[in-house]
Parts: sequence; C-alpha cells; structure tokens
Amino acid sequence: MTAPTLLEVTDLHTRYGRVEALSGVSLHVPDGHIVSVIGANGAGKTTLMNSIMGLLPSQGGLTYRGENLQNVSLEGRVARGICLVPERRDLFASMTVADNLTLGAYSRRRSNWKADLDDVYRRFPRLLERRTQLAGTLSGGEQQMLAIGRALMARPTLLLLDEPSLGLAPLIVRDILNIVRQLRSDGVTVLLVEQNARASLAISDEAYVLETGAVKMSGPAQDLARNDELTASYLGG
Repeated sequence: MTAPTLLEVTDLHTRYGRVEALSGVSLHVPDGHIVSVIGANGAGKTTLMNSIMGLLPSQGGLTYRGENLQNVSLEGRVARGICLVPERRDLFASMTVADNLTLGAYSRRRSNWKADLDDVYRRFPRLLERRTQLAGTLSGGEQQMLAIGRALMARPTLLLLDEPSLGLAPLIVRDILNIVRQLRSDGVTVLLVEQNARASLAISDEAYVLETGAVKMSGPAQDLARNDELTASYLGG
C-alpha cells in the first residue's frame, strides 16, 4: 500500500538577489519515510531546507498535509509539526543541556513535556549524563544529539535534518544515522540532507540528487545506490 504524501514540493524557486539558488525543484515526502537529498556543496540543499521551513522566501508549491504552506509563518509551520535541525545546530552554548531541551518545547501547550524530556534522555543517554553541562562544552556528536533532541521536544511529524553528519567521526556518524532510522520506526517522517551519500542512501526509502539548484535524479534509494552515474559522481566508484 502506497503511503500518503506528507510534504509535496512543486516547481520551487528560491533566489538570493539575482542569483537563483533553486530552479524548479519538485519532490514528495511520503508519510513515515526517510527521504534523502544528496549533492555537492553549493547544490542548493540547505536552501531547500530553509525554503521549506519558511526561513527563505520562495515561489512555487509547498503543500503539507494538503495545506498550502506559502502563507504560513515559520511559527505556524512549527505548530503544524515541522521542525528543522540546521547544519550549524544553533544551540544556546552558554545554557545547559537540560535548558536547551526545555526550550525545544516552548511552542507546546501540553502539560506533559516532562515526559517527552524523559523520552529524549532515554533515546540519548549521553544527554542525561551531561544534562547540567553547558551545551558549548559538548563534543560535536553530543551537540548533534542535543540539536535533534531539542527538535524532538516539539513533537515533530516532519523532521528536516540538514547535514547531521557534518564534521563528525565515522563511528559517531553511524550512531547518528541509526538514531534517524529509529525515528522513522517511531513514526517521525524525515527529510535528510547529506553530503555523505552512501550513508544516507543506506537508511533512506527514496532519494533525490540535487545539482546546481535542480533535481538531476530521483528514485528509490537502493536503486540510486546501484546507479553507475551516481556511483561515479558521489559514491567514489
């Protein structure tokens, strides 16, 4: 049975002044799937994520659960269940791990956010160990765990992950991507932007290859992993 589409991006254009960073990008993210977007530096991957989140103005179709997002504010998108973990992580370095996580629930009116905090600590035991430590003193992998944990405090339906493996050691990358795989099992839909094409394709259901602001290739992730052209360009074959 085909999963319903959670997010539909249609002919999306985003500009920086006169420079067009996205040139008619179209993709769909089925509910309950991991969809990866791979490509080289400057391909437009982060621009795509920021456009979906509403951090950059764009033209074209952005439909989430059948609703047009183009007139929905950033705060409104968060309230609808869309959360972005940016490439820079954007943690509050001078605040503790616990305080960073608590801030992740700021948009929630639910009284049970403490149960969600316990769930984040269960998912990331290292954050529980370091809950009183300042975020700025964490290792790179721990900071990425904290950034993902903070996003989870908002109870996202769609999690946008921008380069979660950036700058991390291979063993830590494996741990982070295993966490992403588990999120799908827990019902969170993930749109994953990655330069580490081989690793992202290994955990994804579908994938898109972005080049100079346009989709060059798309399909089931495992099919793309066996594609000769993609292997030569991105997987080191």
